[in-house]
Amino acid sequence: MKKQFEGAFPVLITPMNEDYSVNYEGVKENIQYYLDQKVPGIVVVGSTGEFASLNDEEKNEIVRIAGEAVKDTETDLLVGIADERTDKVLEYAKHAEANHADGLLLINSYYMTPTEEEAFEQFKEVNDHVSTPIMMYNNPFTANVNLENETIYKIDKELDNVQYIKESSGDIHKVRAVADNTDLVLFCGADDLALESFVLGATGWISVAANIAPNSAGRLYELVKAKNYDGAKELYKDLLPLCEFLEDSGKYVQIVKKAMDLKGLNGGPARKPRLGLTEEEVTKMKELMEKLD
Repeated sequence: MKKQFEGAFPVLITPMNEDYSVNYEGVKENIQYYLDQKVPGIVVVGSTGEFASLNDEEKNEIVRIAGEAVKDTETDLLVGIADERTDKVLEYAKHAEANHADGLLLINSYYMTPTEEEAFEQFKEVNDHVSTPIMMYNNPFTANVNLENETIYKIDKELDNVQYIKESSGDIHKVRAVADNTDLVLFCGADDLALESFVLGATGWISVAANIAPNSAGRLYELVKAKNYDGAKELYKDLLPLCEFLEDSGKYVQIVKKAMDLKGLNGGPARKPRLGLTEEEVTKMKELMEKLD
């Protein structure tokens, strides 16, 4: 690990051509854009990257491209390694480690609705087979399981490689419980709770909004870190509406892809069954982007 992860990490989309094939040159160009913006880290093959809609060859090539791009930089690379099958998770983890990943982002099995014991055992098996730090991902909205606090505490106590948590339950009480009762480095995973999470002790943000406004997202963290709460609240007034739009729309992938196109970068369509934005949604997105950078 280059350093302890901190700050706002955009979780990148997977740009696509009009025939829905992956735009690999677009992947390279988008990553270079974020490197030029000097973001502290990026995440690839996550939910915003449509990981569940990609095949193994596509995932592996995206990870290879990302690893090559960041390997000699100060920007950290987190790689999503989620799958229903633990053996596939381990396969993805090994490929990520071989391609300069600084961290592995892991959510529990997301279709079978695992028990707490099954979720723990999946994290344990990955923990025991990798040397790269793991960021546990708790998201009941996509994984059907809201990891119990006691399970999170047990993972923290017993699994040395699980060093981070992306907390996306949307429950500020859970954010506080994790901050107060574990040694895990806490990352916000709910865009509409970023400021609140920072105040409670989060030192990072896996951010959808940071795709669209990487500098604004990064400044929010830096203002709180400097204890400039008034400045943070003022910035949050402009940033929060975008965060809420992303969280509430059900179309966060499509929103970011359209925004990337509008910024002169690479977005393209989302793979079906996702549908594109309406004209009203595009208009709203443009309005929300005007005050941000």
